[in-house]
Amino acid sequence: MADSTYQTVNFHFLVQFGLTVGGASVDISFQSVTGLDSTMETETMKEGGENRFTHVLPVRRKFGPLVLKRGLMSPDDSLLTQTLQTAFETNFVTPFPLVTVHLLDETHQSLMHWELTNVWPLSWKIAELNSLQGDVLIETLEMNYNTLTFNT
Repeated sequence: MADSTYQTVNFHFLVQFGLTVGGASVDISFQSVTGLDSTMETETMKEGGENRFTHVLPVRRKFGPLVLKRGLMSPDDSLLTQTLQTAFETNFVTPFPLVTVHLLDETHQSLMHWELTNVWPLSWKIAELNSLQGDVLIETLEMNYNTLTFNT
């Protein structure tokens, strides 16, 4: 773990989808990752004879969605883009069993990581095409997932 006197930076990370080509893991680089969040859903219960307050009880956890952004890549250059193209063209979605987001240190070693299970695409968006700007064309991938586990 990093020296406790310094705050952890958020710009050096790696996302792994478990995709392989010829037995080698596919490196998938993203500009930003959001949606590593968990919210506890609650249920309100009124108690008979107790009118001063209601009980709020935890029911279940709710996650995400995971939002990933990167420069647009063609299907020829990205196995993930090929997978997305197939899913959105055929309406047949095969979830990724495990997606891992690693926060890396200056030596590219994982400081901590988040594991997301049963991950599948909700939406795939391409940023605005605008002849007045010279920005990188960004694709945004929004994904649903069932569980989020934080590990060090």
